[in-house]
Amino acid sequence: MATADVDFMRAALAQASSAATAGEVPVGAVLVHDERIIGTGANRPISRCDPTAHAEIEALRSAARALASYRLNGSVLYVTLEPCLMCAAAMVHARVRRVVFGAWDPRAGAAGSMLDAFALPGLNHRVDVFGGVLEEECGALLRDFFASRRA
Repeated sequence: MATADVDFMRAALAQASSAATAGEVPVGAVLVHDERIIGTGANRPISRCDPTAHAEIEALRSAARALASYRLNGSVLYVTLEPCLMCAAAMVHARVRRVVFGAWDPRAGAAGSMLDAFALPGLNHRVDVFGGVLEEECGALLRDFFASRRA
């Protein structure tokens, strides 16, 4: 695991913490290009009344605005939870080079847990996938959030 992966995942964890503070499921993401964060996102579907406002989508939108292009060639997306199918498809369409995630999501993960959307045949772009970076920290943030909701 590269030091840069850990550093950027910590930035994604900060975004996840801000989501938790706002009462959202604590998932955060940052999009990196040329070793620089160009987009950030935190889960916001509740506050935005938008089912697509996942952290990854928010980071992709932020980065696309920063670059004035929906093509994010050569970028790396760091996210604290394994992407769902919607987010995985958005990364393919945006031409993200690599996705790095923290915790695995056995219920909705589309990067290998439930299915591997990135390996579907016929896709016109391939995204490299690497999971488990700061897995325990990312998972603990989610577990603690849901435990506090049940208490």
